[in-house]
Amino acid sequence: MFPHEEKLIRERLGREPNEVEKAMLEVMWSEHASYKSSRPWLKLLPTENEHVVIGPGEDAGIVKFDENIWIAVGIESHNHPSAVEPYGGAATGVGGIVRDILCMGARPIALLDSIRFGPLEKERNRYLFEYVVKGIADYGNRIGVPTVGGETEFDGSLDNYTLVNVACVGIMRPEHLVHSYVEEAGLKIVLVGNRTGRDGIHGVTFASEELGENADEEDRSAVQIPDPFTEKLLIEATLEAVYTGKVRALKDLGGGGLTCASSEMAGKKGFGAVIYADRVPLREPGMTPAEVMISESQERMLFAVKPEDVEEIGKIFDKYELEWTVVGEIIEEPRYIVYWNGEKVADLPVDLLTDVPTIEWEMRPYSAERPVETPEVGFERAFDLVWGSPNVLSKRWVWEQYDHEVQGRTALKPGRDSAVLKINEKYGLAFVADGNPNHSYLNPYHGAMGAVAEVVRNLVSVGAEPLALVDNLNFASPERPEVYWSFAKTVKGLADAAKAFGLAYVSGNVSFYNEVAGRPIKPTPVVAGLGKVRLEEIPAGHFEDGLLIGVVGLTKGELGGSELYARLGIDGGFAPRVDLDEEKANAEGILRAIEKGLIRAVHDIGKGGIAVALAEMALNGVGFTAELSKVPVEGYLGPVEVAFSESHGRYIIAFEENKTNELKGIFNHFAVIGRAGGGDAVFLWNGEELLKKPVSELKAVHGSLPTLLGEGE
Repeated sequence: MFPHEEKLIRERLGREPNEVEKAMLEVMWSEHASYKSSRPWLKLLPTENEHVVIGPGEDAGIVKFDENIWIAVGIESHNHPSAVEPYGGAATGVGGIVRDILCMGARPIALLDSIRFGPLEKERNRYLFEYVVKGIADYGNRIGVPTVGGETEFDGSLDNYTLVNVACVGIMRPEHLVHSYVEEAGLKIVLVGNRTGRDGIHGVTFASEELGENADEEDRSAVQIPDPFTEKLLIEATLEAVYTGKVRALKDLGGGGLTCASSEMAGKKGFGAVIYADRVPLREPGMTPAEVMISESQERMLFAVKPEDVEEIGKIFDKYELEWTVVGEIIEEPRYIVYWNGEKVADLPVDLLTDVPTIEWEMRPYSAERPVETPEVGFERAFDLVWGSPNVLSKRWVWEQYDHEVQGRTALKPGRDSAVLKINEKYGLAFVADGNPNHSYLNPYHGAMGAVAEVVRNLVSVGAEPLALVDNLNFASPERPEVYWSFAKTVKGLADAAKAFGLAYVSGNVSFYNEVAGRPIKPTPVVAGLGKVRLEEIPAGHFEDGLLIGVVGLTKGELGGSELYARLGIDGGFAPRVDLDEEKANAEGILRAIEKGLIRAVHDIGKGGIAVALAEMALNGVGFTAELSKVPVEGYLGPVEVAFSESHGRYIIAFEENKTNELKGIFNHFAVIGRAGGGDAVFLWNGEELLKKPVSELKAVHGSLPTLLGEGE
């Protein structure tokens, strides 16, 4: 908390807050809990369209799938905790986002993990990577919620640090909706789940400061302890309670603990709360009222129910052998009062906890964009560098640790452009997350637009109509003028791109202060998207023998922030620009072509460019011959630029020859560049062979991530 904020609190309160009040105010006024630096800019984001039932402002957003089914969706970061204690930090990140979905009245059905680390050459980074994955895997597997996709990347700016963003979707019937706020006084506040301990105390304040060099030793107590078995019981008990229709409001206890959950539940509509902190079941002796109020011990939920319904709801918790206690009540007066053994230890206006003033920091534009010369690099060397990049290698080692098929809904498994979950016999839900910090570092506005465009391309590549978005914005300290400027530009880019597609953000997360010992991360907006797809229309993602290969979209000389430049050590260039009209037209064209049965396979062109997209489509064993000189381009481009440019708006499609003319009529920029078949990947330029590699060799390299971790050597 800043000195001017402490002064403002004293002025609004008319006195000095006591120690309990100070502890509660510190967590509620933290960046992580209050969004005080980001709120002014987040208002730019579109939050309504025909699919949105509930937008930002509650624990998760809700999207209409059809008349009888709604989808709850949210995304959260657990960066600092995972950098300090990767297993527990990542596991409790999963637990927290699952409870966010649960407290809307939805059953969690799938997770995505968007995770980033420093270079794998360093032992500390390998340790963080392995144990973050293990934490996500163990927790998700044990609670029976599949992790069906995500992204895993490595970058030098994350040395000794990690970004762990987890998204979750849940399914619900409209009549089971529960809000996170109360609309009447006299309700009892019931705490259920794990006992409260000292783990996670000051978790949100710790997440609102940069980490020091010795954070793994100094800040370990701020990381919560995971207990997936209790979480599984909480899921079933909570849903059973919700289905009674007797739950008036519901919150999970995450950042800020009991203080945050109960004050937000009461204060949203102007009510207050009385909390009897000494009634909270404890797992450690000698805890103080301040510790009880701000502990972030996991696997706890807060229910608001009418007095006459407490016994019925309590019997459900008893059945699942979950400890529960009435810890307070909702009052008419907008005050937040805490008692401890009969003594009043805190008495604050509720809005002093929930209505935190915004801060607008100084801004200073920066530009990492600058003209650079692409060095003379042979095509084969360029391909080997990019295809062998840890960012391009298969992440099978990651997702095979996840039980991605539990619940039996996973219609399209990890490894494709988007996961697809079966919702009913006819339709599925596509779910994907994307971000590109290399593009955002060069130009935060265009990098953010590109993240939205990439999500849309990944959704339509599996035949899904995009429905809604959520965003997770990972940045260094907003007190750095160039960081705050990049944040504002990022939000503007996210807003402009979403508006162009008619999409809305229904939930999100902002994570500032992502830096270690003064080393800031690159701006890293992560966007997750939902789409609706006819299950019978999902195209393949790989080549079949004899099919023609086409490229949709225009390739430009856009190598800035590309995987090729990263592998060559080139810092600079210009981030790819999104042509929103072309991007939208091509996305709509792909969906139309799929609906008409014109396309057998489709894959969006993203990281690594056309060369990587073609090679990935050959991994099922069928090779190809591709004439890169036929790719539609802007200006004059050489073969390396055509192959590894990361221009937006592009797709590789495979189709039968008799569909060629109809496909040409759909797209502005389209060309047939080759044919699938054989056991080799062959790249040509004006008929001359640039590269010929056996598909078996492509597969061997693509699956080599475990060797970078020291496995199988």
